Order: sequence, then structure tokens, then C-alpha cells
Amino acid sequence: MNEAASRTPRPRGFLRDALGFALSALWAHKTRTALTGLSMMIANASVIVVVSVALAGRDFVVQLIEGVGANLIYAYYEAGGNVSTSEADYITLDDLEAVKRQLGDVVTGAAGVMGTWDSIPIDGRSSQVRVLGSNQDYRVVRNLTIPAGRFFDQSDIEERRKVCLLTEPLARKLFRSPPNAVGQTVKVHGLQFTVIGVFREGVDTFGQSEVADDSILIPITVMAYFQSVERVDPLYVSVRSQQEVDEATERIRQLLESRHRPGSTYRVENLAGILQAARQISSVLTLVLLIIAAITLAISGIFIMNIMLISVSERTKEIGIRMAVGATRRKVQYQFLLEAVCISLLGGLVGVFFGVLVPLVARQFLPQLSIPISPLSIVAAVVVSGTVGAVFGLLPASRAAKLDPVEALRYE
Repeated sequence: MNEAASRTPRPRGFLRDALGFALSALWAHKTRTALTGLSMMIANASVIVVVSVALAGRDFVVQLIEGVGANLIYAYYEAGGNVSTSEADYITLDDLEAVKRQLGDVVTGAAGVMGTWDSIPIDGRSSQVRVLGSNQDYRVVRNLTIPAGRFFDQSDIEERRKVCLLTEPLARKLFRSPPNAVGQTVKVHGLQFTVIGVFREGVDTFGQSEVADDSILIPITVMAYFQSVERVDPLYVSVRSQQEVDEATERIRQLLESRHRPGSTYRVENLAGILQAARQISSVLTLVLLIIAAITLAISGIFIMNIMLISVSERTKEIGIRMAVGATRRKVQYQFLLEAVCISLLGGLVGVFFGVLVPLVARQFLPQLSIPISPLSIVAAVVVSGTVGAVFGLLPASRAAKLDPVEALRYE
């Protein structure tokens, strides 16, 4: 019994021998091994780059949407309801204060916007500019950036000071640069306003918001003097958390409807639906790209299998010699299976390196764009590489193990 046990190879030694033979065979055919592993390298690099691009695209879209305003709700009067339009239906500053009182601590910022147009001289010509009126919370709800100067404070609003902010394009047209604009004066509706700052939107809304390229922002309490009818359009509210957005949206709708004539229609919406749609589109896109990457991996596996089948045919006599000197069919099978796994795994590891390198290099050239690297995709790529090698290497390994030793020795 002890003699039989001594003739049985230990599993660890058995695998070590098989791996040694596999690596020796791969080293003997370095060019073919490198070219075969190249397909898996490209496939793995593609997987990681695809996942990185998909994540970067998703984050970029989400940041653009969130950049419009944090947990933002917007409301405006929508004409065409069950009653004819009346000035009494418009959202007013009193409605804005009522929203603040009703929602209390849930609100992190609430601002109404009034808008008109005016003509001012730019480069010797009269040009139309957008004049907006709002309060100190407008910066919070719209996520505005102040590259020069300051924004409104509460005293500017309460004391109806004739101060204003300019958009960056308008500041450059009038005063060559944002810093130069601060402290200058501009005439709006016949009154002189002192420029206290320059602003821009958190993200470019491409003209789809109330802010035009050439816009002047003044206190809403001053803007009220230029309006024959008090009309806030739109009303912006920012709440504490994403979880409170839907409830706050409904409460604002009910409040506006209760404060105006029955039948008046108010559109009260938030960005939650748009964010959800963007995430769903990103998920579908990621899935499609991953399917394409999976097809690439499968093609790489088929390529490895074909090369290994050719290798078995070319090394038939070598297999016969190994069997003649005592190698079992199981050893031969393991050798060729390990060869396929090693080719696939080594190519996959090199592919992972280049797949990670691409986003890292891209970050240097596109610092404004966050390109995340998914650790999960790296682990998955390595695991899939070994699995592909094992699955597609099984047929060549089985064929090598089934060769007749006598016929193999006769093969030329």
C-alpha cells in the first residue's frame, strides 16, 4: 500500500511539473505566444476602457444635470388651464415667502426671478441685454460661480441698492475682463447701477435657462419698480436632500394652487426624473458596450483555441515521446490546458495594464473630466482571462491527451 502511494504523484508536484512543461513550451515559441496573447490583451484593455468611458460618461451627464442646481425644484405659471389668464394667477414675491414659511428647514434656498430686456451701448452700438432680478439665494439654487467680486447679500435686497452683477461674456465686452468690471457702472432702464461682481452658471445650459450670454442681474426688489405686473417666472427652491425633493415638489404645487384662483395651472417640476433617465440611459449604454467587449473576449478565446489546436498538431511527436517516457494522459492534458490559461492570463494582465494606463493618460490631457477606474472591472478582466483560457483550451488539451502514443511517435 505504501509502495502504491509512493508512485502516486502529489497534486502540488503534479501541477508544478505540468506548469513547468507549459511555460517551457511557451518560451520555446515566444513569437507565437506573444501574438496569441495579443488578442486577449486587446480584449481586456477594451473591457477596462469601455467601463471607464461608460462611468465617465455617466458621471459627466449627472454632474451637468446636478450643476444646474442642487436638489432643485422649479415652478412657473402655465397658461392654458381651465380659466382664462389673469394677472392674479402669476406667481408673486408673496408666494415665494409663503413657500419658505411652509417648507421651513427643508428649504436651503428659495429665489424668484423677474426678467426684462434693455438696450445698452456695446462697442458703440446699441445691444439688447437680458435684465434679471433675484435675491441672495439665487446663487445657491442655481449653483452660480462668482469669478470676480461678490454676490448680493441680504442688505442689498432689503435696502433696494442699485447694484448689479454681469455675466462673464458681457463683462468682457464692456470692460475687457471680469476683474476690470467690478466697481464700474452701467445704466439699466435709465438708472446707474454699480457692478459688484461677475457670475456664470454652474454648467452651461446652452441658452435653455433664463440666463442669456449678455445678462445683468439686479436685486429683485429693485426689479419690481420696472415691472408693471409683479410676476415671478420661474420660482426656484433648493431642498436639503434628494430624498425630500418629490415631497417638497408636491407641497409647493398644492401651496401655489391654494393661493390662486381654482383652475389655475402651475408647472412644478424637479430634476429627479431627468437624473433617473440619464442613469438608465448610461446603464443601457454600459450594458451594450460590455456585450461588445464580451464578444471580443469570445473571439480572443476562439483564436487561442485555434492556435492551440495547431500547436497540438505540430507537437504530436513530442506528445508521443512524453507518453512513451511515462507521462500520463492527464499530465499531457493539464500541460496544454495550462498553456492556454497562461497565454490568456498573461495577455489579460498586459491588457489590464494598458486599460488602466489609458484613463490615467487621459486625465493628464483632460483634467476637467473625471475618468474613474473601476477596481471591479480590473478584477473581472483578470478572472475572465483565466476562465476564457481554461474554457477554450479544454478542446486542444483533450485532443492532445487522446492521441495514441504509438501513432504519435510515427507522426512526421
